[in-house]
Parts: sequence; C-alpha cells; structure tokens
Amino acid sequence: MIIDFHHHFTPRELIKDDPGDKLVLSYDENGAPSYTTHRLLFDMDAHIAMMDEAGIDLAMLSCAAGMAADLERSTFINDKVKKAEKDYPKRFLGFAHVNPLGGPAALKELARCADELGYPGVTITSEQDGVYLDAPELEPFWTECEKRGLFVFVHPALKLNVSAQFDAYDLARSVGREFSLVMATLRLINSQVFDRHPNLIVQMSHLSGGIASILTRIRSYQDKTFWGTKGNAKHGVTPAKAFDHYLRNNMMFDSGGFCGEINSVKTALIEIPASRIVFGTDYPQEIRTSGVVATFIADLKKLGPDGEAILSGSAKMLLKGRV
Repeated sequence: MIIDFHHHFTPRELIKDDPGDKLVLSYDENGAPSYTTHRLLFDMDAHIAMMDEAGIDLAMLSCAAGMAADLERSTFINDKVKKAEKDYPKRFLGFAHVNPLGGPAALKELARCADELGYPGVTITSEQDGVYLDAPELEPFWTECEKRGLFVFVHPALKLNVSAQFDAYDLARSVGREFSLVMATLRLINSQVFDRHPNLIVQMSHLSGGIASILTRIRSYQDKTFWGTKGNAKHGVTPAKAFDHYLRNNMMFDSGGFCGEINSVKTALIEIPASRIVFGTDYPQEIRTSGVVATFIADLKKLGPDGEAILSGSAKMLLKGRV
C-alpha cells in the first residue's frame, strides 16, 4: 500500500473567490510570496483521479489554512477532513489541525480529533508568532500528543518569524522554509523535548529541509567542548543522548517538498535510513499532475528495498496498524 503523508487540501468554503483555471498568489505583509491558491486544492475528485493514475492508495490530508489557526477555523477544517474520509472511503485519512499555542481549548479539540474523529496525527508549523518549537509554551502540546499517541507532522511555516533576508527572488519559499525545518529539528533535539517525551514521534516534512547534506557539520557542533560553548546557558545545551539517536528513534522524514525529484531522496539516504523516511508528494502544490507523481514513484521503486520501505514499509512507524 502506497501512502502519501504530505498531501494538501483546502475546503472550498475557505477560498473567497473561485479561482477558475487561474493561480492566485498571496503575499505576506512584508511582500514575500506566501501561498498559491487554485481549484485543485478543493477538487477532491481530481485528487482521487491523480491517486488512481499514479498508484497511490491512501493520502493523509493536511490543510495549510488550519495550521496555527484559531479554534473556530481548526474545528471547521477537522470536520471537513472527516467528511472527505467519509465521502471517499479508505482513500483519505486526516491530520488533526490545532494551534499548539492555543491553550486548553486547543488541547480539547486535539482530544476530540483523537478520540472521536480517529486521527492518528496532528499538523503544526515549524515556527509561528515569534515562537520556535523549543519554546516552553509548547510543552503542554507535546505532553498531550505523547499521552494520546499522536505523531506530529511539522510543515514549514508559511510565514517566517524573521524574513528580512528573504525579501527578494521568492527566497522565503524556495529556501527560507527549508532553513526553518532544519532549525526546528535542531531545536527539538537540543532542547530535550524528546528526553522529556521519549515516545513522541515527529514527522519532519521536506526531508527536514534537506538536513542530510549538513548533518556532518551539525554533529560537529554538538561537541560543546571543542567549540567552546560548554557551560553556556543557551549554546552549550545538549540532549541526553547522541544527536542521531533522536533522528532514528523520534523522528520520521517525508519526501515531499522537492517537486518529485529523486536525487533529494538519494541524498537523504546517505545519512537517514529508509526506515525513517515516508512517502510524500506535496500535491497539489509543488506537484500538480499525476505524471510527475507516477515518475517519482517509479524512481523510488528503482531504489529497491529502500524505495519500497519509503513507499510502504516505513508507514507502520506512524500509523501503527491503522491501515
């Protein structure tokens, strides 16, 4: 069974005007390109057609409009995800959408998603509202996720906390979001989130921003004595175990975010075991046609056992017998 763990939709009700055949690009308050809206986001028949043509059995649905949203919008999207599950049996499975900084009300909605709606995971962004994932304000959220056995899908923030250096050339989307994912991974591990919550599993999107290519440098800077930061309250903090322990026990990585190009996956496999990578397309944003998805799947199959693990086998780490 091939499962797409990085598959987006947006309820039609949340898109003000029907875009027709156009792409509508929105910009943030700093003038940086932020999000592309088009009808594929809400045309679920088109999603099913793409999946059938490409050979995808099941897609995990996440909605960008519900990441870091208020309670009303989160609840609306969670119910719409459930409707998609019912309208297309055994083809979609939902992520819960709650604001991790939303307090008790958000945690109550998270409980509803787990207990009543049956969602196996929850999606959040890599940073939001000036806060990063190592902030103490997120501790109740991590506690609740571990308690309920929910894995956390970390999607790159659509709006970066600090975006001044990405003020041209569409840099915030092309590389800024990838930096954010790398930073989120480092912050989660070094702040000892996984030491406090050893059973917590986090799915980092976009192969964690392509973190594999710089892991040797990251490992080096874990040696606080060598780099002179030992004892520094902010820069000398390390987790209880070696950095790679958390990559191989608490983290999963999806293949979305690289436009279906197999070389990004090959690069990741140099450092990250296939057993920690799940299949993701980022449809219908970075990929919008079944042909590109089908080629991506075919290229993954050419990797042999590693490709098969990414397409199907590794899913058991996140879904735990759910499908």
